[in-house]
Amino acid sequence: MIPGLMIRSSSIHAAGCYTTRRIRKGTHIIQYDGPVFTKREADERYKDRFITYLFSANESGDVIDGFGTAMFINHSCDPNCESEYRGDEIWVVAVRDIEPGEELTYEYHLHDSDDDDADCYCGSEKCRGTMFSEEEVKRRARKAQREAKMSRA
Repeated sequence: MIPGLMIRSSSIHAAGCYTTRRIRKGTHIIQYDGPVFTKREADERYKDRFITYLFSANESGDVIDGFGTAMFINHSCDPNCESEYRGDEIWVVAVRDIEPGEELTYEYHLHDSDDDDADCYCGSEKCRGTMFSEEEVKRRARKAQREAKMSRA
């Protein structure tokens, strides 16, 4: 983790991660790390919890239970960071220069969720209104069409 990160109140969601220093584009800011579980294990472990900080870890469906500074990085439809896989590690990387005092954000691209909604409150002019990935939005639309078709039959 680079020096100069702090957690404080956020207009996006409760608390957010901010920088006190200038961060240059391309900087690896912080690793999203923690215990790794299968999605099934995580679903069971967190079935009664309202909030989790799970991050897709790999193609086989494992997730990282990130409980640290990186968990405070909020979603934005116009982010200043992105997540990057480096081998077995996941890093949050600056996609543009970030000025002191800015909140760090990245696009969550949520997928494969049982949640009915994942409304976005980022406030960006580019806000899509959801934290779901474009692919997940399309998948849900196809599913709704199939269900509507079946209910008419």
